[in-house]
Amino acid sequence: MKKSPAHRSRAPESALASYPKPYYARLFRKFVSLTVICSLVPLLLVGWGIHIRHNRFAKSRVMVHFKSQVDHHMQTIELFLQERCSRLKLIAHTNRRDSLLGGRLAHIFAELNEASQGFTDLGVIDANGDHLAYIGPYDLIDKNYAGAFWFEKVMRSGLYISDMFMGFRNEPHFIMAVTGAQDGEKWILRATIDTAFFRSLVENVKTGRSGEVFLLNRSGVYQTTPRFSGRIMQKALDMPSDFHDGTRVFIRPKGNGAARAEKQIVAQSWLADPQWLLVVRQDYREALKDVNYANLVTLFFLHISALIILVVTVLITRYMITTIKRRDRDADRLNKQLLQAGKLASIGELSAGVAHEINNPLAIILTEKQILTDLAEQTDVDSQEFRAQLSDSMQQIDRQIRRCKRITHNLLRFARRTTSVVESVNLNMFIDEVIELLGREAKTSGISITRSFDENLPVIVSDPSQLQQVFLNLINNAVDAHEGKPYGRIHIQTMHDNENRQGITVKISDTGSGITAEHLDKIFDPFFTTKTVGKGTGLGLSICYSIVRQLGGDISVTSQPGVGTEFSIRLPLEPPSELIKSTSANPHSHFLEKEDLT
Repeated sequence: MKKSPAHRSRAPESALASYPKPYYARLFRKFVSLTVICSLVPLLLVGWGIHIRHNRFAKSRVMVHFKSQVDHHMQTIELFLQERCSRLKLIAHTNRRDSLLGGRLAHIFAELNEASQGFTDLGVIDANGDHLAYIGPYDLIDKNYAGAFWFEKVMRSGLYISDMFMGFRNEPHFIMAVTGAQDGEKWILRATIDTAFFRSLVENVKTGRSGEVFLLNRSGVYQTTPRFSGRIMQKALDMPSDFHDGTRVFIRPKGNGAARAEKQIVAQSWLADPQWLLVVRQDYREALKDVNYANLVTLFFLHISALIILVVTVLITRYMITTIKRRDRDADRLNKQLLQAGKLASIGELSAGVAHEINNPLAIILTEKQILTDLAEQTDVDSQEFRAQLSDSMQQIDRQIRRCKRITHNLLRFARRTTSVVESVNLNMFIDEVIELLGREAKTSGISITRSFDENLPVIVSDPSQLQQVFLNLINNAVDAHEGKPYGRIHIQTMHDNENRQGITVKISDTGSGITAEHLDKIFDPFFTTKTVGKGTGLGLSICYSIVRQLGGDISVTSQPGVGTEFSIRLPLEPPSELIKSTSANPHSHFLEKEDLT
């Protein structure tokens, strides 16, 4: 089923609707949201997942390293005690008691401290607890140790390492004692460990600014002096845990009250003999300082990457939206051109039918008019007044017939779609010829026509007859636009796009009354005119639009009411190949006859 012209013209109009600004704002937000969801959210999820996994792994490695460090230190302390116990045993088993009573004991003491430091004094005690020999800084030769807490333990077990105690010297110290035998009688070789030396050995652990290392006995009494929490021989606030094998590492609050917000990492390990608890503790934050710094750097770069992605997303999305806007404007312009072409096609079909229908009665009227004229000449009528009136009426009929023929002729030319005569055209000279034709009429109306032509304007290939109709019509319209004004100016400018080599532009501007915005979109519609009744048919600009488009060009208009109007015609250097082919097939055909279309 064939669509009516009205139906065909409505289809593009729906496509002409321009999208409002909120549409592009929503589109921008959607693009950014989708990009964030598809790229930024996975990046942050994966990054945070890796961060959490790495954080847990790093913390576990810190705990393992802390435990291994404590284990190593524990072995060092035990080795220190075992090594000195072994030396005392060796001396007791390889020497008789009597041989140690002279200068021999002093010699052995010197060798002990030379080979392994840490001994404060050395003494030989008999089974009754009396000192038989003593080498050291204290006056203990006359002391009896039969009532000392450690005497019976040494005699019973053969080896004893005491806790810290004050003793006769009234200073914190601990002893190592082993038994020897001579003639069936036990004797004791006792040594005092240098407290300062032992403390330096115990505290020789890298625990930073907040760490401390100390020993506790089973009763919770400090065997060495802690760095912050107490001093040697003082009761600790926290009782030691039950005896256990290996090293335990755990995290606990640093203190009570507000300080509970801070945590400590604590390692505990029991010595076998004596049963002292080695405690190493450090602030959790300081112990994990390197881990926290690495985490902070990782999070910083992760969020910087996310920020860069977000910024790039916004910039790219803005560029995309700008491109979409530009494409929408181009599509809107093309749709308007399509609508215009559809209107022209529809009105062309209508114009052809109307023109043919009007021409038939016009031909009859013209014939009848000629018959009346001939009869009037053959009839003998004496009244000169009647003859004059009849002659005037016939002339008026003749003028109106010619006017109707001109209108129908314009309609036919608008509807006709035949090929053109294509030849080389010097546009500057061609426009000069058109100006000569219309210059006198413009001058009598007080209108001056000025020109600024590009001297390097190239010769184009086009149809001069069609171009003449375009320029005649546009200049005539510019002259008519000054109606009611005592003077005015029409300026014609030609220019060539040297950079892009896209063709030639001709601008025809006037200082006339201008065109309102509501009429500007309809200016190329067939039968639309702003002129008074009887002065325009509304077909001139429609035909100009059709001609320029057929020649491969484009025409646009800008106007400001009260200031003037400017038409811009863009013509290619060569017409479309279809026009050249059709011209070659019929070189004598014309698109339109030369005639003033106003």
